[in-house]
Amino acid sequence: MLTSQEVLQIFEKTGAMLKGHFLLTSGRHSDRYFQCARVLQYPRYCEELCRELAAPFQGREIGVVAGPAMGGILVAYEAARALQARNIFAERENGVMTLRRGFQLAPGERVLVVEDVVTTGGSVREVIDVVRRAGGLVAGTAALVDRSNGTVDFGVPFHALVTVPAVSYAPEECPLCRRGLPAVKPGSRQPAPAHGTPKA
Repeated sequence: MLTSQEVLQIFEKTGAMLKGHFLLTSGRHSDRYFQCARVLQYPRYCEELCRELAAPFQGREIGVVAGPAMGGILVAYEAARALQARNIFAERENGVMTLRRGFQLAPGERVLVVEDVVTTGGSVREVIDVVRRAGGLVAGTAALVDRSNGTVDFGVPFHALVTVPAVSYAPEECPLCRRGLPAVKPGSRQPAPAHGTPKA
């Protein structure tokens, strides 16, 4: 089993923890951002982290693992592989999260909803709604990183590999904005290179 410190070491090693002034998906601002794509680009780490993420749900008859596009796709795939389950993902169509590409759920099929990083939990809640509308039963939720300070509640069991105290601000209250630092939406610019290439 990986400890929280070992998980953070993997994120640091792969350059997945960024510092600066970031505009989060929730609309809030933060001085730290987890760019999980930078750790998930290494299949060894992706498999190892997602196997750990799925471990508490072994034996719970999970038939499907679902995640939101884009951040949850690889996490859901590897967690599904660890659970020997099916993998699907939800994506936005005209601004609404939905199942496309012929993805379907059997009535009552037990689903684990996963994400890379949870801050407010908005994307996870949207996928939960999609699963329930499709007839599935949400058996649990999981994320690689919980940035909600442990406050997020999905109404079903939630497991995170690591909980990182996160400070975020409403735009009108952001001290980084007051200092004149431009906010960057992650993915909108080329991030600084990682400190070397992690060895497999």
